Parts: sequence; structure tokens; C-alpha cells
Amino acid sequence: MIMAKLEISRESCKSCELCVSVCPKKVLEIGGEINKKGYRYVVDAHPEACIACCMCAQVCPDCVIEVFK
Repeated sequence: MIMAKLEISRESCKSCELCVSVCPKKVLEIGGEINKKGYRYVVDAHPEACIACCMCAQVCPDCVIEVFK
């Protein structure tokens, strides 16, 4: 089993949802809280399902996601 850890810079997220759409395991969701920029930021709603494929980090235009294996 792969144990991955996601670090998300919530204050930099612009809620574009690109990471949500590319995640093959549906780990990410847009949360209900709002950051200082006024966006509902992405959260790792199902971290136990992450396979560390890094697709979310690769597609993020603002580089707010880091994946650690």
C-alpha cells in the first residue's frame, strides 16, 4: 500500500478544480471554507485513497499541491 501525503497551500488555491478533475482516485474536493483571496480551496477529502500519482500537482497552474511518498 502506498502511503502518500499531500500538502496544499490553501491560501494560494484559486479553486480552478483542475486537480479535482484529474485525480483518478477522487481524493480531492473543493472544501467549504474560503481563503483570504475569497476562493473555496481544495482539500484532501480522502487522503487514504491517494496513490501518489502526482497528477494533481502537475496540473495545478499555481503549484499549490505537493505530493510526498
